[in-house]
Amino acid sequence: MSTSAISDFVKWRFLRDLDQLKDLVSALDRDGGDLVCKHFFSGAALYQSGQIRASLTPIELAFKLPETRCDELIADGQASALRYFEKSPIKRGYILLPDFRDSSKTAISSYFEECLAYASTRSA
Repeated sequence: MSTSAISDFVKWRFLRDLDQLKDLVSALDRDGGDLVCKHFFSGAALYQSGQIRASLTPIELAFKLPETRCDELIADGQASALRYFEKSPIKRGYILLPDFRDSSKTAISSYFEECLAYASTRSA
């Protein structure tokens, strides 16, 4: 595969992930208008007030939530811990939804709402 073809594929995948994140976020009824979706490494991230609140990779959706809520979701088997690499430390305060594409938009929206509500209670 040529360098140009690889570059085109990477651009397409970034745009696809960014568009998918924008689609997921569009279901939210937000007044503030300070939500922004941008490219983030191999996917896309949702920013609020300049801080990452959620991110989408080609296989997983991550949310920033209170650590106690993360622990609860992980213990219940609804989510997994965020690690940037296989043997890296767990990123505290984040959860991953590896099967998020199988979830309803309502369920995903509830995680976004919870994430943004948590962010509004502190400068996370």
